[in-house]
Amino acid sequence: MNLTGNWSYPTAIRFGAGRIKEIAEACAAAGISKPLLVTDRGLAGLPITQTTLDHLEAAGLGRAIYSEVDPNPTEANLGAGVEAFRMGGHDGVIAFGGGSGLDLAKMVAFMAGQTRPVWDFEDIGDWWTRADADAIAPNIAVPTTAGTGSEVGRASVLTNSATHEKKIIFHPKVLPSVVIADPELTVGMPKAITAGTGMDAFAHCFEAFCSPHYHPMSQGIALEGMRLVKENLPRAYEVADDLEARAHMMSAAMMGATAFQKGLGAIHAISHPIGALYNTHHGTTNAVVMQAVLDFNRDAIADRLAMAGAYLGIEGGFDGFRAFVGDLNATLGIPKSLAEMGVTDPDRAAILEGALKDPSCGGNPVEMTRENTADLIDAVT
Repeated sequence: MNLTGNWSYPTAIRFGAGRIKEIAEACAAAGISKPLLVTDRGLAGLPITQTTLDHLEAAGLGRAIYSEVDPNPTEANLGAGVEAFRMGGHDGVIAFGGGSGLDLAKMVAFMAGQTRPVWDFEDIGDWWTRADADAIAPNIAVPTTAGTGSEVGRASVLTNSATHEKKIIFHPKVLPSVVIADPELTVGMPKAITAGTGMDAFAHCFEAFCSPHYHPMSQGIALEGMRLVKENLPRAYEVADDLEARAHMMSAAMMGATAFQKGLGAIHAISHPIGALYNTHHGTTNAVVMQAVLDFNRDAIADRLAMAGAYLGIEGGFDGFRAFVGDLNATLGIPKSLAEMGVTDPDRAAILEGALKDPSCGGNPVEMTRENTADLIDAVT
C-alpha cells in the first residue's frame, strides 16, 4: 500500500437551527461588505431566501441576488453571474441553496477576477495554479439541502454546454470562508429532493470508504457519515420538520464531501455524464446506479463492507449491504433504472466516453476499462 497523500480539511462552520440570523456576522468575518447572494431560480422567491436578504439589508449589506442557475449549471450561467457581480461592485458571494447553487456561486467568486476561461482551471494536475489567487473573492456557503456537501468543498462541477461534459474546477481558495449550516432551511424540501440529496451524501461516504487510496481520517468520517444517513434519512423523508434528523443529514453531507478527498468511484463516473447529457438529478442518479456499481466492485470491497456492516448494524456481509441499499432506495421512492427516470434510449457510447474521462475513475476499487464499463452502463439502463 502506498502510504502517502495530500490532505486538507474543512473551514469555519456555524452549525445549528436558527443560525441563518448570523449571516451578517459571517460576512464581517469573511471581510465582505457588499455581498451578492447567488441561488437557483426555484429558491429565489421562497421565504427562506427573502428572510436571508432581509437580514443582510437590515445590517446595511444590501439585498442583491442572482438566480439564473440551471439544475446542472453551465458556463453561460457563470458568465451572467460574473457580470452581475462586477456590475454591482460586489466584494464577495453568499452561496445559497443546493449543490447547483453552491457550485455556481463559488465559481462566480472564483472567476470574477480572472482573465482566462474557466476551463483552464479544470482539476487536472496543477492547472489550479494558473489562477490569480489574489483576485478570488471570498464566499460564504449556506446549504439548503443535505447532500452534496459543496459547502465544504474546494471545487465545483460545471457542465460544458457545448460538449455536454461535466468538468470539475478546483482551487484551494474556492473553499467557503464560513459555512452556516441551519437545518431549519432544509425543512421545505420536497420529499424527492430530500431523498435524492440524501443518497448523494450516502454515495460520497460509501465511495470514499471503498476507495483504495490511503486516507484513514477520511475513512473514519465516511463510516460515521454512512451511519448518520442510514439512521436519519428515512426519518427526514417521512417527517419534513424532524429537525434532529435534518441536522444529522446536514452533518452527513459535509462529512461525505470531506471524506471524498480519499476518492470517489464508478457511481460518480457514470452519473456525471448521465446528468450532463440528460439533466437528471445528480443524487438520484447516484442512487439508481449504486447497486450495479456494488456488483461491479464486489470482489474488491466485500471484506471492507463486511467490516462496515458490523458498525452500521447491517448483517449478511456484502449481500446484506447490497440488500440494505435496495431497501433504502425503495423506502425513498428512488427509480429502479435510468428508464424509470425518463432516460429511455441513452447514448451508451457518449456515457462510456464521459465515464472513462471522469476523474472519479481513479478512486474506484476496480480499474474501469472500456469493456467492463460498457457492461456496467448496460446494467443500469
